[in-house]
Amino acid sequence: MSRRVQFDRYGPVDVLHIAEVPRPSAGEGQVLVEVAATGINPGEIAIRNGAMEAMFPATFPSGQGSDFAGRVVETGPGVTGFAPGDEVMGWSDRRSAQADHVLSDPRHLIAKPPALDWIRAGALWAIGATSFSAVRAVAIRAGDVVAVSGATGGVGGLAAQLARGAGARVLGIASAGHADLLRAIGVEPVAYGDGLGDRLRSLAPTGIDAFVDAHGGGYVDLAVTLRVAPHRIDTIIDFDAAQRHGAKTDASPQASDPDILAAMAEHVAWGRLTMPIAAIYPLEQVRAAYTELGGGHVHGKIVLSTVSTRRSATGNRSLSPDHKPRVPPPSRTRKPANTRWPPARSGR
Repeated sequence: MSRRVQFDRYGPVDVLHIAEVPRPSAGEGQVLVEVAATGINPGEIAIRNGAMEAMFPATFPSGQGSDFAGRVVETGPGVTGFAPGDEVMGWSDRRSAQADHVLSDPRHLIAKPPALDWIRAGALWAIGATSFSAVRAVAIRAGDVVAVSGATGGVGGLAAQLARGAGARVLGIASAGHADLLRAIGVEPVAYGDGLGDRLRSLAPTGIDAFVDAHGGGYVDLAVTLRVAPHRIDTIIDFDAAQRHGAKTDASPQASDPDILAAMAEHVAWGRLTMPIAAIYPLEQVRAAYTELGGGHVHGKIVLSTVSTRRSATGNRSLSPDHKPRVPPPSRTRKPANTRWPPARSGR
């Protein structure tokens, strides 16, 4: 048997539960992965409570989750490039990653870099693909001034660093209490709230060239008020405002590519990108994990770990040295210069 996070109807966090289900088997063109860690994301809250039913309807009983990392335990006929025991990371399009086992399309998998810990590997795809896509969409050039809302969140934090890597001066919008966190990654902090527009104008008197909205709640409107060209505004959440103003909405669907995930994974593994971990919960505490995420003001990723309550099916070797969820420190090693960087600019 295998465990998975499941909900049988739309509703609040209390509808989530752990279901015991038969362990899946790899069919034609499939890879079965034993999951070590899996990330949680704000969009999953909106799907679970029905707010995004028109765009992403659920089929009940529904699983959850897209990001994961673990070890291959079985490959189906026709699969090449992966074998049992391989350490992998990737994504699921079937809302099934928050589980002991996940079936994956091999085109959605990459080899986990040895230098990348399981926790970050299991939570990277959604924020990595989304931040890469958003930064690419606004066509950042060296010397640009770029504003990023939600700059200490999972997507916003990576987007701010990607923009810096492209040579931009980055203004990171976040709470005043997170100012030092932004300075540590080379981003100029700007406190959100009343007077934000005036603060941005004061910091960038000649104008802001591009705006990445990783938060929603009026930032697209603000960017337009600041005279940022709509084709250089990207929001990952405020679709109504984007439609009104002609802004972009590039996110993970535009960057769901294993090569992009591999590049992002190498940058995180070798310390070129910082990916903070806010908290790690065992799978059975999924409700508590989403309660913390839904409370807002989370700095970094919240991750579910399966290994604290399950032995690895791949043998006696565990997926974590001590079988206890823990927050690993980011690498301080620098990546050699042959990894693709920064994101190619969008041609649109």
